[in-house]
Amino acid sequence: MSGSRRAVASLAVLVAALMMGVVLPGVARADPATPVRYPAASSATRVEGRFFDTCTAPSLDALAAWRGTSPYTGVNIYFGGRNRGCAQPNLTAAWVHGAVAAGWSLIPTYFGDQPFCAFGSKPYRYTSSGAAAQGRADGMDAVAQARGLGLLPGSALYADVEHYDRTQASCTSAVRTYVSEWTRALHREGYLAGVYVHQDSGLRDLAGSYLSTSLARPDAVWMARWDGNPALRGWPTASDAKWAEWQRAKQYRGGHVETWGGVTLNIDSDAIKGPVATVARTYRVTSSTTLRVRREPTTTASVIGALPAGSDVEVICQARGQKIGTTRVWDRISTGGYVSDRYVSTRSTTGFTAGIPRCSYPGQSTRSTELVTRSGPGTTYSRKQPLQGGALAYVACQTSGSLVRRTRVWNQLVDGRWVSDSYISNRSNTTYSAPVPRCR
Repeated sequence: MSGSRRAVASLAVLVAALMMGVVLPGVARADPATPVRYPAASSATRVEGRFFDTCTAPSLDALAAWRGTSPYTGVNIYFGGRNRGCAQPNLTAAWVHGAVAAGWSLIPTYFGDQPFCAFGSKPYRYTSSGAAAQGRADGMDAVAQARGLGLLPGSALYADVEHYDRTQASCTSAVRTYVSEWTRALHREGYLAGVYVHQDSGLRDLAGSYLSTSLARPDAVWMARWDGNPALRGWPTASDAKWAEWQRAKQYRGGHVETWGGVTLNIDSDAIKGPVATVARTYRVTSSTTLRVRREPTTTASVIGALPAGSDVEVICQARGQKIGTTRVWDRISTGGYVSDRYVSTRSTTGFTAGIPRCSYPGQSTRSTELVTRSGPGTTYSRKQPLQGGALAYVACQTSGSLVRRTRVWNQLVDGRWVSDSYISNRSNTTYSAPVPRCR
């Protein structure tokens, strides 16, 4: 075979392998471990705090009454799935935008098919032989429903897996398969995959397959254990080393009534330190002339668009870039480009704005043991708190540093720690991974 034909054939094999989730030598393990790609107009959003879940999404007026008077800063939304048991008259793209604009974080939950051995009476169930296909189908439908509501790539979508009889080995296998294919389906579209599980069934089984080399690991777990304790560590059926990096939520109290601001709702209570929905926020261009949109957060990057003075701009997240006036903050907008935050009506003119997430593109650690992090982009810098095996690394930007195996690319995490890209699953472990910006 000629050199050119070999190159074409190799490219075809590579593309096919990436689509199927096969790991090839020299190719970053992107699927199943991490989304194959993040679109430019995307970012992960993570929060820490309390949230509540209720079957029907409350009205915006109810959320306004609870905002500031209740201990909750987030709300669950049942956004799809054949087993979703309640109507959603309020749940529209406009509601999502309004809730986020009011300061609420959203935890999207998909109530799809349940395992054949699930307790309860939910009608739609999958068999052992149908678990993989149903996991893929539910994942694809979840992405479509999420997009329709304005939940952007980088969002975490949680599959609801109710309590089931794990004494049946075939059921444990079916659940693991379903969750794995749910995860792969979401990853292929650039979304993070979460799962809601009971502490004595789903969590126990997924913790048991955490380091599997054949099953895709979900990015976050949301455990049901109604013990009144919101702690996100010290769980009896999943060690603290698993899902350790902003990857946990807990439903600590079941259905009950609470009243805040004169509004009464029947809710479950939850705590979270993990990924949630990413939704763009609307601001206004404050420059007196047309504002250029750049490919990277610097004025040397190519211009990919323009915004008229006084126009609305949809901000997804904020990143650090070239200093313009009094600020180094740049806003990633819904077209995928960047504009300097100096010319946008956010609440800060010098730093990051509270309520707008830092841009991040998480990749799972490919190490099964602790991964050393550093205070700078190289092995000579001091050690920082390590990443646990398989944990999510919330990457903010990339730069060149000391050589580790075959790459000089280092990732700076949103909390300032640095880790070699050689051990982080993303589009490439030998060069930069779009759309992650260069560090500045």
